[in-house]
Amino acid sequence: MIKVVRGNPTPEELAAALAVVQARAAATAAASAESGGPAVPEGWSDPSRIARSVRPRPGPRAWARSYWPV
Repeated sequence: MIKVVRGNPTPEELAAALAVVQARAAATAAASAESGGPAVPEGWSDPSRIARSVRPRPGPRAWARSYWPV
């Protein structure tokens, strides 16, 4: 479902935006059909890369270093 959050698009603008979204979805579906399965996610989107084996040391801004990798 697509929802217009801000602004008041004309019917032509809305149709153009939907055409782009549909074309992108069709291209993604065609690419996954050719490869024989769903696309493998990129490494940057892997949640396990954020997990750290060593906890940050206590000190200034330790709370900020506790989540984001260095």
